[in-house]
Amino acid sequence: MTDTKTFIKSVAIAILMVFALPLAANNDETNHEGESQEASAHVGDAEHHDSEDSGKFVPGDFIMHHIADAYEWHILDKGDFHLSIPLPVIVYSETSGLNVFMSSKFHHGHESYRNFKIAHEGENEGKVVEIIQGKEVVPIDLSISKNVVSLFVSLIIMMWLFFSIAKTYKKNPNSAPKGKQSLLEPLIIFIRDDVAKASIGEKNYLKYTPFLLTIFFFIFINNLMGLIPIFPFGANLTGNIAVTMVLALFTFVITTAVANKNYWVHIINAPGVPWWLKFPIPLMPVVEIMGVFIKPFVLMVRLFANITAGHIVALGFYSLIFIFGEMSVGLGYGVSVVSIAFTIFMSILELLVAFIQAYVFTLLSALYFGMATEEAH
Repeated sequence: MTDTKTFIKSVAIAILMVFALPLAANNDETNHEGESQEASAHVGDAEHHDSEDSGKFVPGDFIMHHIADAYEWHILDKGDFHLSIPLPVIVYSETSGLNVFMSSKFHHGHESYRNFKIAHEGENEGKVVEIIQGKEVVPIDLSISKNVVSLFVSLIIMMWLFFSIAKTYKKNPNSAPKGKQSLLEPLIIFIRDDVAKASIGEKNYLKYTPFLLTIFFFIFINNLMGLIPIFPFGANLTGNIAVTMVLALFTFVITTAVANKNYWVHIINAPGVPWWLKFPIPLMPVVEIMGVFIKPFVLMVRLFANITAGHIVALGFYSLIFIFGEMSVGLGYGVSVVSIAFTIFMSILELLVAFIQAYVFTLLSALYFGMATEEAH
């Protein structure tokens, strides 16, 4: 069983992540709310899903609204009643300096405040922009968005799990695991023995186990949180490509930093490859160097695409209810039975996907570490 120091190191790495992820997450496209251009309009989120001209239900807008980041945490819409939790908007402008206010000042994205507003179109759509001389200028955005709140919630859960389990093991080192211990110990041993040790080797695996445990539980917990449609859960954190980019960047930096001489020799002059693939045209070295950067890119896209796809499929089934409901109320009720049944099935499948994606990301990271530290034959 991984000792107490391993748990503490894991939490330390998680704390380091929290400083990098919020900044990257806020650079992604955020808050696709608000299709109306009238400054005084106060309508529910249903207008975000409908075309302004035809008033028809638009599945694409509906889906993107729910999987995108936001400056407020939407709870409920019923007619003109809109219930949401405002979040802090923190922006730095060269003209007005640091500005801190709640997103409720935007009135759900329909009004401006201190010359700041949420852009509804163009390349800055969904972002907070400052209106300077009639032009939209993007300030430095450090806002606590929906995804950032979800990040902090997952961090608190991880710290609670790691510290409480480490404390229990320290008090009762020789007793059988109970409660949270019995639930998480098989996962921890699995990552340690079947992922870290098997991929990196017995000589170096312990050094990387804290990071691998942290990355696995971070992804796994956030994947599960995204499946629970109740505040403070339900955010699409691991479906945000900026977040997956930072996670992949951690793996890339560690792999590059710990790589030994043999790793770089195999890239520049791979053994067993015909000389004419290496000289005079360095075909294989170029391919291998490209692979150094492609590997983290694939990590980033795989996690982002799989988690986002799961949300899109579920929301697509929900959309069928409204699409057929516009044709006929009875047809909408009939389709709803099938749509909800498929959605339940997809939700159960997503529980498996949540584990598989966390496992795959962790396994590939371990394999990259093992390749970087492999000794010469």
